[in-house]
Amino acid sequence: MDLSVLQTLLLGALIVVVLVLPLTVHKVEENLELFLFACGAFAVTVSHMWSGHLVLTALKDPIKITLAVLIAGLLFRQFNTHLQKLTQKAVKTIGLRWTLFLIVLILGITSSIITAIIAALILAEIAVMLPLEKAGRIKLVTFCCYAIGMGAVLTAVGEPLGTVVISKLSGPPHNAGFFYLIQHLGWFVLGGILFMAGLASSIREKQQRAPGAKAAEMGNDSTVKGIAIRAGKVYLFVMALTFLGDGLKPLALKTITHLSASWLYWINMLSAVLDNATLAAIEVTPVIDDRTLTFLLMSLVVSGGMLIPGNIPNIICASKLGIKSKEWVKAAFGMGIVLLIAYFVILTALL
Repeated sequence: MDLSVLQTLLLGALIVVVLVLPLTVHKVEENLELFLFACGAFAVTVSHMWSGHLVLTALKDPIKITLAVLIAGLLFRQFNTHLQKLTQKAVKTIGLRWTLFLIVLILGITSSIITAIIAALILAEIAVMLPLEKAGRIKLVTFCCYAIGMGAVLTAVGEPLGTVVISKLSGPPHNAGFFYLIQHLGWFVLGGILFMAGLASSIREKQQRAPGAKAAEMGNDSTVKGIAIRAGKVYLFVMALTFLGDGLKPLALKTITHLSASWLYWINMLSAVLDNATLAAIEVTPVIDDRTLTFLLMSLVVSGGMLIPGNIPNIICASKLGIKSKEWVKAAFGMGIVLLIAYFVILTALL
């Protein structure tokens, strides 16, 4: 649909609001799910995108993720002691440094098979069992979420982004199959995962406080009620992003089509607040060349780690561990900029 000047300005201003308010207003930060839901409803209203199909999709899409969070939370609660013993044994046997390295490496690589959701749920459980203070734990989570986001894109199983791309390129001339994205992005993704694992291994052990204090500090409520509330928040968060993605879609269609690989690369920083599968659905067409595809996909997966709304693993871990928007930005945003610049230089030189 064609947007008027007023609609374009309102949607552009909304993106700024979504980026800024969670970092500057405490009430917004404390109620991020409700804030994003309101922003999503506003975007859909401005774009005149309301429909029964959209509402049904927004109600249905979060169900699988929410059930995964709820069931995994209950299972981890049941087997928490066994997982804690296993984690402590790993730290004692190979040391904290190698344990952190392997956590990021294994979850990053396997996320394309076990899905980004399951990888994030495992990360959120293990993170509270490690001998790390809050700042170190947040760093570990953000580094690992970057790795999970990169690894999950490699197959149609890992996350919706890979599903959308392979589906849209399944015909000529690309004839994309299961290993298509591994062939095109594999080495770039592996390098990023190894880099994140290396950063995680540099996190140092701090003096531990009582487990109860640590759990309270990180918002780790493992009661049945706490698990149910957390699952409900994830449901609302995903629903909000569905509305926000559809509401901003006309603006994206108007502004990012027919751009060069370099322009797409930097504009895709919108993936920090906008679902990357939505952007991929707009940008990826059968006529896209391999170079442009690599540029846009790498920028999408890297940008998705910069802010909490950027990726499902971020949402799951932030909700489970009580990580606030400012804390996430402090640990992840600067790293995202460094990664974007590094990948841009590498891709420009090699492709």
